[in-house]
Amino acid sequence: MRITASLLLIVSSAKAFLTPSLSTHHLHHDAQSATQLFGGSSGYASSIAGKEARVQKVKDLLDASQMVFAVPAGGITVTESQNLRRSLPEGSAAMVTKNTLMARAVQGTEYAEATSLLKGPNMWFFIEDDIGATVKAYNSFMKDAGKAETHTILGGVIDGMAYDTEGILAIGKLPSKNELYAQIAGSIQAIPTKVARVIKAPNSKLARAIKLATMPEE
Repeated sequence: MRITASLLLIVSSAKAFLTPSLSTHHLHHDAQSATQLFGGSSGYASSIAGKEARVQKVKDLLDASQMVFAVPAGGITVTESQNLRRSLPEGSAAMVTKNTLMARAVQGTEYAEATSLLKGPNMWFFIEDDIGATVKAYNSFMKDAGKAETHTILGGVIDGMAYDTEGILAIGKLPSKNELYAQIAGSIQAIPTKVARVIKAPNSKLARAIKLATMPEE
């Protein structure tokens, strides 16, 4: 009986070492998620070639952008990050990049002022076309996610000038491209109506001129 009990004790102890606990699994999963969000901490992403490729990708985005802005990356899950990217208008991109790589990418460009925002882990937004719609999309997403207060825009750069939170939010309130199109379309549609009103006005010089021009000669 003593030998059997001892064997059972040894087997149980071995299983405890061989079977990972649930908490360990969750920790490993969380670490993988964080690594995926922040661009990887090992393998190709951390190699010299991987870092150079990352810097070049950021440079390509900068070349095509009208404005960039940064937000806190901490607390954003991988799923939220993916959904946020999908919510952006066409021509806008979001990327989490290490500060050292971002600093190398903006060096010597009109976005060099972005180095003042390289504090802590950030997610960067690169806007090629529709600034207003991109800022609105980000703010709306974070509001729905319940993170509007903790993940407000930190600042950004446009035309070589750095803007703080209030500056970027003010720029974001400008009409989006689609809103401008709607305003222009509305103005064009209103032109014929306004012209007709002017012509029909009783005291209009244009109305009198048209009337005289169309009268038959005596």
